[in-house]
Amino acid sequence: MTKIKPAINSLYFFQDRDLSWLSFNDRVLREAERESVPLMERIRFLAISSSNIDEFFRVRMPALMALKRLASEKKSKTIDSLLAKINDKVHLQQERFGSIIQDQLVHALKLHGIFLFYNEPIPQEITPLLKEYFIHFVATYIHIVNLSDDSPFFPENNKLYLVVTVRDKNTDRFFIVNIPSDKLSRFISINHGGVQYVIFLDDIVRTNLPMIFPGSEIIDSHSFKITRSAELDLEDEFTGNLSKKIEKKLRVRDFGLATRFLFEPGLHDATLKILKHKFSLEGANLIPGGRYHNLKNLLDFPLKDSVFQYDRWTNIEFKIESDSLFNQITKSDILLHTPYHDYNAVVRFFNEAAIDITVKTIYVTLYRIANDSRIANALISAAKNRKRVVVFVELKARFDEANNIKWAKRMKAAGVQIIESIPGLKVHAKIALVKRKVHGKVMLLGLLATGNFNENTAKYYTDHVLMTSQKQMLREVERLFVFLRKRKKHPAENTLHFKHLLVGQFNLQSRFLTLIDREIYNAKKGLPASIIIKLNNIEEKILIAKLYEAAQAGVKITLIVRSICCLIPGVTGMSENIFAKRIVDRYLEHGRIFIFNNNNNPEIFLGSADWMNRNIYRRIEVCFPLYESELKSQILKIINLQIQDNTQAVGLDQHCENVEIKNNRQSGLVRSQQVIGDMLAANGNVVEN
Repeated sequence: MTKIKPAINSLYFFQDRDLSWLSFNDRVLREAERESVPLMERIRFLAISSSNIDEFFRVRMPALMALKRLASEKKSKTIDSLLAKINDKVHLQQERFGSIIQDQLVHALKLHGIFLFYNEPIPQEITPLLKEYFIHFVATYIHIVNLSDDSPFFPENNKLYLVVTVRDKNTDRFFIVNIPSDKLSRFISINHGGVQYVIFLDDIVRTNLPMIFPGSEIIDSHSFKITRSAELDLEDEFTGNLSKKIEKKLRVRDFGLATRFLFEPGLHDATLKILKHKFSLEGANLIPGGRYHNLKNLLDFPLKDSVFQYDRWTNIEFKIESDSLFNQITKSDILLHTPYHDYNAVVRFFNEAAIDITVKTIYVTLYRIANDSRIANALISAAKNRKRVVVFVELKARFDEANNIKWAKRMKAAGVQIIESIPGLKVHAKIALVKRKVHGKVMLLGLLATGNFNENTAKYYTDHVLMTSQKQMLREVERLFVFLRKRKKHPAENTLHFKHLLVGQFNLQSRFLTLIDREIYNAKKGLPASIIIKLNNIEEKILIAKLYEAAQAGVKITLIVRSICCLIPGVTGMSENIFAKRIVDRYLEHGRIFIFNNNNNPEIFLGSADWMNRNIYRRIEVCFPLYESELKSQILKIINLQIQDNTQAVGLDQHCENVEIKNNRQSGLVRSQQVIGDMLAANGNVVEN
């Protein structure tokens, strides 16, 4: 039976996803501008912004370019208009980015006796020191390409280069010289005469170009980089070894289609024409963008003193009340809120599973595995301890493919049964299941989370982890793992039924629609009706349309959306009952929470699923209910603090742009992340680490 999608009211409006995402990057830049933010943290926000734009041109721009190639003439003009808006917005962000460094951070650093040379000449007194550094360290990695030669040269993705014009006997020649920031630190700190100087590696190479071209006149030099598509273009088929296919594609990904050519302003048109022809840049966006590129390297800026960092917040270790975490889970569900809670309890879950002789089987999905994963090592130990370990490794997790393949091979060699990716379908669920046999009885324990089982990202991403022994829910988790082992791309109708879990490709979208419909019914009956949703992105039009319908029926809707928001709030007659906001602070807001009032008897779900087309239609996702009243109360307190946030939160207007939230002087300032940490630290179930 074919699923029929509900019709969408033609009068409904939707924001473009890419413009909405760029407004999120505006919010990141705003954090870099705030003088109340410690200096190194402001620099880190700039690095995040730079990385975001790079990923945009690696991931989204190829998709838009492909759409344009396939579009009709009328649709192509619409895409051209969108691309023009995108390029205008990116250009404004680049100018704002440069202004933050030039007009704010350079001055702020000087107040601390640190001189960053940004768009200004290097002082003569330290030039000899830079020459020494260049000849002893940098020269090791310098590669020189004569563009007049026929020898092939292919600029790699996001690598830094200079195009240098050299004149000999009235003849100009063009050379490419690399800036080896992939081999050396991008920033060199030199103490001279009691002053700390910080110099870009780029400028050290420029200053020493006469050593590379002795006896020649150097006319000019301009920096550039090329951003290339990250699309792997995998065939949607089951035949062959998917792992080997991905590995093969990874080897050439950095040599993919050029989507952006970013170059230093002032580059002569004739030189640009040569580079465009030489590097086949006909389809790329040609963007002038400052003297320095790849400023995600600002993460490594040499400003290590704690005075320049955020002050430490309380790190909370969950108190295990007995010798066994498993015994404690059996008594009552546990809900962790990372990174406020230390991640050790999650690692302990897998460690106990590895050594507990009552554990017979372990199932887990892994989407992004930590480079030095203790969890993966625990699974290896479990297999060596003769337990049956079944791990679904998503090999198509973008930018983590190579690391996931490495761990899949390592676990498989240790005896772990590896279920590899399903072509055409990603498994994004974050679930684990342990089967024990105690006194002849089979017992189930589970982990269900909003974020990856990754010890590294858990330090910075706000997520929620449920540890439960609720048998009926965990039976559904087990049935899902049985389905995954079959590696089916499309689940047959009525093959699996889920009462407790909301599972992508089965019942996730339909259950959300039903839950919204119940709020609509209650609102029309004059009963309490409200919805609170927190997620990373909301794009899928059927679910957005249902929220519009609910708003028109009188349901009060609050959205906390970190990034993409295609829903337009506050539009009279469509969404005036919808308020949307985003929160950007020291932790990345990542947990997904769905709260339906249900006539003042809230139903609460947590899970892995954003409301994006990819999550709804092309992924296996799992959202799970909270049943214990104490755990529901925790989530309601956390979400209410985030709704009250008037320090790090901004509202989203009808253009999905960031607008300040006016502070209520009576309630005072609320910084939700800090208050949540303090609240959890004061809870009787936790102790400070």
